[in-house]
Amino acid sequence: MDGKTLARIGAIIFVALAITATAIEMNRPADRPDDPVTVAQPVAARDPLRAELARCGAMGEAGGRDPSCLRAWAENRRRFLGQPEPATAPASDTPTTLFPSAPASTTPDQNGSR
Repeated sequence: MDGKTLARIGAIIFVALAITATAIEMNRPADRPDDPVTVAQPVAARDPLRAELARCGAMGEAGGRDPSCLRAWAENRRRFLGQPEPATAPASDTPTTLFPSAPASTTPDQNGSR
């Protein structure tokens, strides 16, 4: 036999083996149907923040005006940037002023100047 014929026979055998292996693999039942990678978990079971973000994303443009969506996005940003959780300070009953050294009230005179 010459080299070309031997190469063709080898190629045909290789293709036949590849087709047979593919057919066997396609007909094989699934080895592990309960594989944790393929089993879908509900979004809420994994992380409630992800569920809220999914809800806000489904809202579309209205999500930008929803206060719970704004809080969820802020929390997601905080987690993404690796910032620590904000410390919750006790609520004070006294109102805070922007300029604490300024007099509490001033009345304008008749001209409109102080």
